[in-house]
Amino acid sequence: MTAVTDQDHTDQAGDAGSENREGPVEEPVGGDADRGGKDGHTRVESAKGGPARAEAGPGRAREEAGPARGETVETAEGPADVDSAGGWDDGLIARRVTAETEQAAAVEVRGPNAPPAAPLAYDAPLHSRLDALRELVGLSRARLDSRTLAEAGQVLDEAAARRRLSGQHTVVAIAGATGSGKSQLFNALAGVAISETGVRRPTTAAPIACSWSDGSASLIERLGIPPRLRRRPLQSAESEAQLRGLVLVDLPDHDSAAVQHREHVDRILALVDAVIWVVDPEKYADAMLHERYLRPMAGHAEVMFVVLNQIDRLPGEAAEQVLDDLRRLLDEDGIALGEYGEPGATVLALSALTGDGIGELREALGQFVAERGAPARRIAADVDAAAWRLRPVYATGRRTGLSEEARDDFAARLADAVGATAAGEAAERAWLRNANRACGTPWLRLWRWYQDRREPPTGRLPLRAHPEEEATARQRVEQAVRTLADRASAGLPAPWAQAVREAAVRGSQGLPEALDELTARAGLPPGRPPRPGWWPAAVLAQASMTLLQIVGGLWLVGQIVGVMAPNLGVPVLLMVAGIIGGPLVEWSCRMAARGPARRYGVEAERRLREAASGCGRARVLDPVAAELLRYREVREQYSRVVGV
Repeated sequence: MTAVTDQDHTDQAGDAGSENREGPVEEPVGGDADRGGKDGHTRVESAKGGPARAEAGPGRAREEAGPARGETVETAEGPADVDSAGGWDDGLIARRVTAETEQAAAVEVRGPNAPPAAPLAYDAPLHSRLDALRELVGLSRARLDSRTLAEAGQVLDEAAARRRLSGQHTVVAIAGATGSGKSQLFNALAGVAISETGVRRPTTAAPIACSWSDGSASLIERLGIPPRLRRRPLQSAESEAQLRGLVLVDLPDHDSAAVQHREHVDRILALVDAVIWVVDPEKYADAMLHERYLRPMAGHAEVMFVVLNQIDRLPGEAAEQVLDDLRRLLDEDGIALGEYGEPGATVLALSALTGDGIGELREALGQFVAERGAPARRIAADVDAAAWRLRPVYATGRRTGLSEEARDDFAARLADAVGATAAGEAAERAWLRNANRACGTPWLRLWRWYQDRREPPTGRLPLRAHPEEEATARQRVEQAVRTLADRASAGLPAPWAQAVREAAVRGSQGLPEALDELTARAGLPPGRPPRPGWWPAAVLAQASMTLLQIVGGLWLVGQIVGVMAPNLGVPVLLMVAGIIGGPLVEWSCRMAARGPARRYGVEAERRLREAASGCGRARVLDPVAAELLRYREVREQYSRVVGV
């Protein structure tokens, strides 16, 4: 095996795109010039794509040589054509590497007899919360805009997508700022130099995945990491047993000047099951890290590791002091710390350069992956975050709904608008008037008949009101609707309060006209009011009194003209009895008619109130109640989502 310098390698890589050479080419695994001379990990590949093995010091990296240009690669996803166009800049020593050399890196290859990975299964509480969130989104689409529901819909989509994939693997991303040493930590966990490290920034230009077991191809594909950036760790029985099921992803710097790098970070952080945040003694308090990432992800503490790297640079007890200050900042961010057996973020201090603390992190990761609960906890935390952001549009601290008092007040206002009380009083007067006509003296009835001919009748409801009265009634109806809408929407979140008001306004359209029609139909029936059973006896008594007056009068006339014998006592007595008895019978009937007249007026008022209330209920109350019922349903679903 012939060693080559970095300059020679650059020349050979540049010539590989235009010329086929049969001789082997050597390249340090990881491509770090400084590290290549230090750890001695090299790889030999054939220009025609023949397999070659890389001797890696004490161990051996499980890597396969890439295919030649135009050949097909069998990956976990199936055959893939190799594209040899273009190169990329690794950002370390400004060298250009062709796609042919890049594809020579090891990719994950599942054995032909490897069984498919079992899909992820959610427990009953999480499954119920997801169903409730799905129902909540469905019930809210007509009331909330798509932007408000976008995050909840995305959580449902990601939960469904993650459930279809392997439940035997845990995808953990390593994220950090520029110079924090996350790629160095990535290599230390893998046991082999996979990700580029160096001084020039940004070093990691694209996410790189490393899987400790087969069956994770679909998970890595979901992250959008191409096969050429998928690796396997150093072949070690102890490492594979400890971290079996782990898929580790090295992300670009979250504070990179390249926008594409930050987009990679944000996209993958939303898809992984857990994340390891790598901070260094200089940037552990960086405001961008805490405000943009840690604080918004405080609810994901159970699937979060915070690693203080480069403690070898801190003298004496400075490492403990920095670690304590880091815990303080995390506590201010609202991130629960997994101390004393409580669930929360794991905070560790280590040095990826010297290996100090790597074993502790490896052990914690092994236990974390072995539990296989990170995917479900991540989805549950996403549901919590989405529910918390939706809280202003679903939950309030005030009591909501329409009380019986508000309903009765609305009905009373509509009754006042149609003049139910006045109608009842008019009905009572009409009944009394009819009683007076039936039981009054003939002479008084003739006088009242004469007055009715000269003046319009009173005591009846007019079929049409005056324009001023109609305008006043319309204003009363509008005021009643506004008052009801304000009471019904009190305490509701803004979207649902607006929906209640809109329902009330839609129902109020045409309500005054409908009330006018109901008033005409529900008013006094045509003809005379009904009479009680004692009216015939009263009429007969009044007729007898009138007959006595007539008989007495005729008797006196007969005596005056000499037809009858003079006897003033009897005819005068008959006339006085008739004259006094007639008004007495009329007054008695009037006293007896007050009770039935009052009941008749109350019945007329009740009938009109019920008609107005029914119209208002059908047009306004029922639509408003439907909106309140819909809000109650979504509130119940929201309670299920938050686990209450």
